[in-house]
Amino acid sequence: MSKSMVYWKLNLYFFFYFFANAACNSFFAIWLGQKIHLDGAQTGLIFSINAAFALIIQPLYGYISDRIGLKKHILTFISLLLIFVGPFFIYVYAPLLKINFFVGASIGGLYLGIIFLGGCGAIESYIEKVGRKYQFEFGKARMWGSLGSASAAFMAGQFFNINPSINFWIASATAIILVIIILLTKVEMSQEEVERADSVNLKSVINLFSMKDFWCFIIYVLGVACIYTVFDQQFPLYFASLFPAVEQGNQIFSYLNSLQVFLEAGMLFLAPFIVKKIGIKKALMVAGCIMSFRIIGSGLVVGPIGISFMKLIHAIELPIMIVAIFKYLASNFDTRLSSILYLVGYQFIMQVGTIVISPIVGRLYDDIGFKHTYLLMGIFVLVFTIVSALLLKNEKKVLKRNLKRIA
Repeated sequence: MSKSMVYWKLNLYFFFYFFANAACNSFFAIWLGQKIHLDGAQTGLIFSINAAFALIIQPLYGYISDRIGLKKHILTFISLLLIFVGPFFIYVYAPLLKINFFVGASIGGLYLGIIFLGGCGAIESYIEKVGRKYQFEFGKARMWGSLGSASAAFMAGQFFNINPSINFWIASATAIILVIIILLTKVEMSQEEVERADSVNLKSVINLFSMKDFWCFIIYVLGVACIYTVFDQQFPLYFASLFPAVEQGNQIFSYLNSLQVFLEAGMLFLAPFIVKKIGIKKALMVAGCIMSFRIIGSGLVVGPIGISFMKLIHAIELPIMIVAIFKYLASNFDTRLSSILYLVGYQFIMQVGTIVISPIVGRLYDDIGFKHTYLLMGIFVLVFTIVSALLLKNEKKVLKRNLKRIA
């Protein structure tokens, strides 16, 4: 299959996967609060349980992905499971959360971890790997995922106010398209690529944890990257509370979220050029500073207009961060382990941070309110951005030494 055919089919896969993801998750916190009637602490615990299951799933996805190389088995598996997301939310997850919270949260964490929390990173890692083979920028491909998210977010608020189940059924229908796309996509593997994949073993993975540079990267992930996920978890609830009627807040949030993700898509197109221009390490620092400004600002501004402006800044920060992270890992570590590095070094560690921080932040929301909690979170990010500036290496300076240690 030609380079352009692979590129455009994977673009479409990104679009429809993130469309289904956003249809389910754009209003997940609002669904838990307004429809399932969970409080802030319970909602935070849900996110922690989801993250706990992702901790198990992400390393498995990472190791299997590097072992099978460019074979598309994981994407096919996720797509098939995603078909059942609508019936799961409506007939399994919601009733169980009401009858037995911990059983429902556990079953939900397992399923959502496989298709979304773990699945998203596995898909991103796979397409980034294919992009290196066929020489297309990951950021430009990932842009289509943001366009899919924006399209779903635009309609999700309207459907949510009518009936949240509509969004879940749409996600299931979208998954059928995903299955068709991935079955029609053929990515060839050369003999060298097969041998590189076969050479990956558990010793290679374990050796990563003996590297100082790997732990320095983990500090950045825990103190900076992790916080934007925790911040976003219950932000829709806070945003909706600023309006006279929560239904109005829900609908306006869907428009705002859609606009943000459309802007994010544009930034994903530009992010590779920005990262190349200023350098990988500086790009990570810039993303951290923007995030700190956005979160602190969210605690200082008053009213829907101010908080909307702060929300839109996310469209600048996230694309720069995600492109810089992929490039940092490729520049400083063995690319044979690209999926493990991304899914363990980034996604897995993100979930560790989420498990620890989400319940704390959820309790803070209940005790001191959103505004004061946002101020604390923003200061936390700023401190770790400064620390990371001292710890992270400039690209390519440690590559040869790390390759020797990981072999």
